Amino acid sequence: MSRIILAPMEGLADDLLRGVLTSIGGYDWGICEFVRVSANVLPAKTYERICPELLNGSKTAAGTPMRVQLLGSDPFLMAANAARLVTLNPAGIDLNFGCPAPTVNRHRGGAALLGEPELLNAIAGAVRAVVPVNIPFTAKMRLGIEDTSRAVENAQALVAAGIDELIVHGRTKLDGYRPPARWEWIDRVRAAIDVPLIANGEVWTVEDFRNCQAATGCPDIMIGRGAVADPLLARRVRGEEFDEATGGWAEIRPAVADYWLGVRKKVVPVHAGGRLKQWLAMMRRHYPEAEALYGLLRPIKGAADIDAAMVAEGLLTPERLAA
Repeated sequence: MSRIILAPMEGLADDLLRGVLTSIGGYDWGICEFVRVSANVLPAKTYERICPELLNGSKTAAGTPMRVQLLGSDPFLMAANAARLVTLNPAGIDLNFGCPAPTVNRHRGGAALLGEPELLNAIAGAVRAVVPVNIPFTAKMRLGIEDTSRAVENAQALVAAGIDELIVHGRTKLDGYRPPARWEWIDRVRAAIDVPLIANGEVWTVEDFRNCQAATGCPDIMIGRGAVADPLLARRVRGEEFDEATGGWAEIRPAVADYWLGVRKKVVPVHAGGRLKQWLAMMRRHYPEAEALYGLLRPIKGAADIDAAMVAEGLLTPERLAA
């Protein structure tokens, strides 16, 4: 059976959305947003803020294991922080060599390190030395900075350092998130290493999932934005069928309400509406109902007014809002 993994998505899939997506189901495990390592050993509360699942056995409320991702360029500091993280009993530790964000790359983080395979090896090796063998240890990388010329070399450097599995996003840093993903290059990397490889990039539908498996030779697939756009995608891949009339919206509708309630508790009112609209905007790709709800809520600014609209649409009751 193929494994389906929920991708880390900085600025999009925080613990609230991870909780909702895993409650809908279909994921074997996931990775939280990255923890930036820069100048010191971070306190436990920093890890628990970014990955609150650590307070629940490193699992979401639905029981899906959530691994913690570290981002940084100093081998000593990365190892020291990994040692701190180990004391919190994470479901796994992942290293970020894939983030293409300019703000991250300017500070020598994420995909900016893909021109330095020796440094990748040093970071992964230092972390490997402090991570017990019973804690899964992975790395996630892109194919390169501007081109794919060092993709295999980078992957081999990480494997030589002792990672258990490698996750490869089939784009370069320069590619950003522009389609297509270069699945054929993931296949080349897979053939050149001797640990399992998990493919990632441009999987939006069941057909994409199968095509990615065929093109990369990887049975296991990590899904990112495709999981946000269609929260039922993992279950569709596993063979579930949903009401043709609604395409499964009836399964998602309660999760939208749950997500809004979580956002209202976590996010200041002035920013709360943006979080819900962001998710609905992505689901418009698959669900006319999301399109309609997004259109209704888009002009509404105040969180209390969104509360009222959600009640009027039958998504929430006044009693649930007041609870």
